[in-house]
Amino acid sequence: MLKAFLDLFFAIILLLVVSPFLLVVILLILILERDTPFFKQKRIGKGKREFTVYKLRSMQNGKITKIGRVIRATGLDELPQLFNIIKREMSFVGPRPLTESDILRLGWNNTYYKERWSVLPGIVGLAQLAPVCHKKMSWFYDNLYLKKRSVWLDIKILLAATVIPFVGKAIVKKWIHGEK
Repeated sequence: MLKAFLDLFFAIILLLVVSPFLLVVILLILILERDTPFFKQKRIGKGKREFTVYKLRSMQNGKITKIGRVIRATGLDELPQLFNIIKREMSFVGPRPLTESDILRLGWNNTYYKERWSVLPGIVGLAQLAPVCHKKMSWFYDNLYLKKRSVWLDIKILLAATVIPFVGKAIVKKWIHGEK
């Protein structure tokens, strides 16, 4: 209940703060790339319900655009997901929402992985902070998050995601897990 309130409160505040900047980026995409500024994709969320995730368009014809490089590197492409948070389809922190084809490819469609679908997916999660991207590691970190989830862990994950570009994933991983 507290997490839901905090997600909604901070999503609205953040959206109000970044909306002028977001508008500028949207206009740049419209003018320079002559394309729709939003990328929409069906993803699977809490309770395995399908929803549409929103991002800023960073690719055109299968290639990352000039603006796309910048907005991906800074994470700005994720800002429209604030609307997903406001709609209660996502949270700031949780396992990443997957496509149906991702779930099939990973083999995560059986009851063993049922717990993963018990929480709202997040913009960022422990698996995204891991130095290795592999289905076993992703499941390990998603499962670890589910077992240890708390507002304090969410705050640590959000702070870690913010500092990764400056200190690197290895240091952040140690910080998250309380290692020295």
